[in-house]
Amino acid sequence: MTKRSGFFLLIILSLILIPGLSAATARAADPGPQDRLSLAGSILNTEGRGVKEADVEVLVNGRHVKPEGKKPVIVTGSQGGFLAQIHLPAGALTGARVEVQVKKPNWRDLPPALVTLLPGGQDQSGNTLFQAQVHLTLHRSVTPAFWIATLVLFLVYALIAFELMHRTLAAFLGAAAIMFISYVFGTFNPGYFVISFEDAMRAIDMNVIFLLMGMMIIVGVLKKTGLFQWLAYKSFAMARGNIFILAGILMVVTAVASAFLDNVTTMLLMIPVTIEIAVALKLNPIALLIPEVFASNIGGTATLIGDPPNILIGSYANLSFGAFLHNLTLVVLISMVFTVAFYIFWYRRAYKAAEVKDVARTTAYMKEEYRITDKVLLIKCLVMLGFTILLFILHGVFHMEPSIAALTGSMLLLAVSGVDIVEMLEHEVEWPTLVFFMALFIVVAGAEETGLIQFIAEWVAQLSRGNLVVAVILVVWVSAIASAAIDNIPFTATMLPIVAFLNHSIPGAESGVLWWALALGACFGGNGTMIGASANVVTVGLAEKAGYHISFMAYIKACMAPMLVTVAIATAYLLLAY
Repeated sequence: MTKRSGFFLLIILSLILIPGLSAATARAADPGPQDRLSLAGSILNTEGRGVKEADVEVLVNGRHVKPEGKKPVIVTGSQGGFLAQIHLPAGALTGARVEVQVKKPNWRDLPPALVTLLPGGQDQSGNTLFQAQVHLTLHRSVTPAFWIATLVLFLVYALIAFELMHRTLAAFLGAAAIMFISYVFGTFNPGYFVISFEDAMRAIDMNVIFLLMGMMIIVGVLKKTGLFQWLAYKSFAMARGNIFILAGILMVVTAVASAFLDNVTTMLLMIPVTIEIAVALKLNPIALLIPEVFASNIGGTATLIGDPPNILIGSYANLSFGAFLHNLTLVVLISMVFTVAFYIFWYRRAYKAAEVKDVARTTAYMKEEYRITDKVLLIKCLVMLGFTILLFILHGVFHMEPSIAALTGSMLLLAVSGVDIVEMLEHEVEWPTLVFFMALFIVVAGAEETGLIQFIAEWVAQLSRGNLVVAVILVVWVSAIASAAIDNIPFTATMLPIVAFLNHSIPGAESGVLWWALALGACFGGNGTMIGASANVVTVGLAEKAGYHISFMAYIKACMAPMLVTVAIATAYLLLAY
């Protein structure tokens, strides 16, 4: 056979066989009339919120049937809902017993729930149509994962509270531990699965991370102008050598700066200057530093960006910059009046012992030493800071996250100032703090995924018995006491889903009063001990580095009583205002 004749034979065979194969394929693709079930529903928890990524199995006469698609079971979406199509041979659903069974790690398996089928007639292809809806409630189950997440959370808190290791390492170690256990032990037993890597990444609130980063860059550029040193000089000049007035001015300046920057950054800038002023006056710097850091935590409470707990609350609850100012400014002002009066009385002996022999000479020295070093850069910084604060105030109008405002302001400032971004990222952005937040979000998410947060929320709800007044008092005082015992940042992160649950379950909480209760309790309560707030830790560390030791008990002695009074003021304000 020649090549040409072989080629023609191949064409003839193809013309004969291909139509036959096509017909067979068409018959296989068209199975004829079917029973088709459209199943929709939702899986909720006891709070009435959707349970995501729950496996929903459909049983027909006790046998599992696969839904249309690649997955062998139906998986609920982020809000707990699902929609699936079930295709079965004709007559399979007529008179059949159809059930739905739901499973998810760390939740109790539901027994098969009977589904009522509603006939939907026939379509043009002769398929018999059925419809059904199912809404089920899942209950938490105490599994090994629950105890693992709980133990990791409390170990992280203990490591932070007792300063056994750096808080960033403690949080990151906890995050790594729960994911390692989930993927190693959880592979063999689902009861050990705490959280997936995807859920861990989703738990990291990048709004908080970018907001902090943006503000750190703005403050980093602002430091180059000498503004904060100049403010210290002006404070001394306004006081005219009167230490009592000077202490009051320093507290007010620190509080205002903390409201519009953040309390940690403000203290980093104020501490060196304060120590120099105190040394010049032969005054123990502790008598100025402790009132300042107390005022920084009070003043920072007034705004969204002033205190890290507020950043967490604002991001989680979608609260605007203006909402914080509107709801918290008055109580902060009242608390500041008390704070200034208390510390002027508390340190009156130390202030009286200060040596102010030549006010004019000291003022002249400080005027020369603490000058604005770059006026052009200062103007650029103030313009961009004002623009950023304006965006914070208007972010609710634009439906814009606060982090966008901070990043926009900081990047524009870098562009117009010519400051090296690499220098800012290397030296001014506190990467350990940002990483700490990321790891902490994952640890708290593990506790939330396994049910610890829900159990605590239900306990608080039962204790309050649905009474808003009791709930407000509980949230304020539990937050204050816990924030004094541990860092208020991890505590606030833990409380966020609890307060969210209480807002849905207690009548009257829709006003948002519990968010303000959490903010006031966490921020004011953080003043109680040296480990209660990050600004406290920074202040104690830098004072020690300068040779002025502040013991744990000395800090409590100076701060616990005024902390309790300010929390009482906050409680009274919330009960009267809401």
